[in-house]
Formats: sequence, structure tokens, C-alpha cells
Amino acid sequence: MRAVFEWNIGVRTLELGKRTLIMGIVNVTPDSFSDGGLYLQPEKAIEHGLNLLDEGADILDIGGESTRPGASVMGSSRPDQSEAVPHPDVQKKTPVSAEEELRRVIPVIEGIKKIHPDAIISIDTYRASVARSAIGAGAEIVNDISGLRWDAEMTKTVAELRCGLILMHMRGRPDEWRTLPPPGDIVLLVKRELKEWAESAVLAGLRHEKIVLDPGLGFGKNFEQNYPLLGRFQELQSLGFPLLAGASNKSFVGRMLAKNGKDAPVSERQNGNLAIQTALILKGAHIVRTHDVKAAAEAARAADIVLESR
Repeated sequence: MRAVFEWNIGVRTLELGKRTLIMGIVNVTPDSFSDGGLYLQPEKAIEHGLNLLDEGADILDIGGESTRPGASVMGSSRPDQSEAVPHPDVQKKTPVSAEEELRRVIPVIEGIKKIHPDAIISIDTYRASVARSAIGAGAEIVNDISGLRWDAEMTKTVAELRCGLILMHMRGRPDEWRTLPPPGDIVLLVKRELKEWAESAVLAGLRHEKIVLDPGLGFGKNFEQNYPLLGRFQELQSLGFPLLAGASNKSFVGRMLAKNGKDAPVSERQNGNLAIQTALILKGAHIVRTHDVKAAAEAARAADIVLESR
């Protein structure tokens, strides 16, 4: 069974567990691996976000950092990197500045909230300054891939803002992934570190009911290391927090669907995405983060009915 939680994200509370919530991805970047450049202009990003809401998104996750593999440590918040070796065709990039990140995301947050005041928006950032400005612009959740570890001010800032928090697991930093030692039991490692980081956050002033945990599929885990996390995802329920799963279009999905020794391109990963998302919901995921909201929402409704019927 999937545990039920009340997720306090500030002025309102979301019920998690009775049905799966869908988090739609809005990348306001020129070079994201799945949709780079498509929504860089604020007007296009706003339109995309509104379309995702119409398709069934419960939350919009807006990010202003590059998502392509091979980006620098502080310049890629969503790398398509389940493998540890950077893509050979991508050069290491100059980190995106906080000012540039704000220039990209704030108009989109404000634009969506102006048209759809009730929209629930998450800011995908590891920077405290960006988090503060985004919450001020109307976001209610901070989605930090660094697990509060890259910006010394982030924990204090999130506590002060009293917003929701998604705390994600990552092994090392992207520029270290090639040299990371084998993790042993990856599931036990992720459980132990997420537990430690969440407990530290609570001790620092974040309320337990504001935190959702994400095992960080693909982040510092090579292709095969993701499979135990998928197969044993239900073990993460013992941590006592709601769980988010983000497998959409990841490289390990392409590897699963490989033909003739060639990984499936992003454009051909939808069926694999849906199979994995459905399995994760049945194993306890409360929120699914996805590029394809309509398909994920439909799959989630079916999976939720199965869960209710147990």
C-alpha cells in the first residue's frame, strides 16, 4: 500500500497518496536534452506550461538551467546522464549565472500565475537566491537536485520561506561521475543518504511535512545502477516521507529500449517511460515528474485504480 501524506507547501496543503500527482516539466533553457530551446522565450514557456495544466499536470516544475549531458557542475540541473561518461559531442559549458537563471524563470512564473492563479509551481534550482525570488513571484515549491548541499544558504532560505521542498539524491557532482567508485548496494546507499539529509534539514528548521524525497534516478548512477532503484523502489517508503520519481526520457530508459546495440532516442522513449512510471506508482511513488503529461496522467489514473483495488 502507498502511504498517505499531507504535504504543506505554504498557504495550502496537498494530499499525497490517494491519487498520483503529475509534475509537468517546463525547461526554460536553450539546450535541455529533451526539449532544448523550444521554450526559451517566455511566451512559449508560458503557453507550454498552460498546455501542460490542461493536459492534467498538478504541478509545473520550471527550471532555467541546462539539462544536457556534459554540462559543468553548476550549469546543469537536469542532465540526461544516467551513465557516468559525458556525451562526446557536448563541451563543458560556462555555468549559468543566478541573474541569467532569474531572467529566464521569473517572467514564466509570473506569466502563468497571472493567467492561472491557482497553478502550483515548483522552481527547479539549487540556488537560494533564485529560490527566494521564485517563491516571491508565485512558486510554492523548491526542487533542489543537490539535496540542499550546493548552496550553504538554501536550507535556511527554504525554512524561512516556509515553502514545500523536494530533496533529491545525487551521487557526487556531475564532473565526478566518471571516477565515482562502485556504490555497492545502491538502494541502501540512497536510503541512508536521503535519511541523513532529510534529518539534517529538519534539525535545521524545515518541518517534516514540507519535505518530499526523490531518489535521483540517473544522477550519479550508471545505467544498470538505476534498475535496482526501480525494482526496489518500495523500500524507500520506510523513510517516512512522500516520494517523487523522475524517470522521464532518462538515458537508462533509452538503454532499456535499445535495438541493434543502439539506445532509443528521446523521441522513442514514451512507451518505456510509461511502463516505468506505472511500476513506480505501484511501488509507492506519490508524484511522477514527466515531459509527457497527458500520457502520464492517463497511466497514473489506471495505476491508481489498481492500487485502490488491492
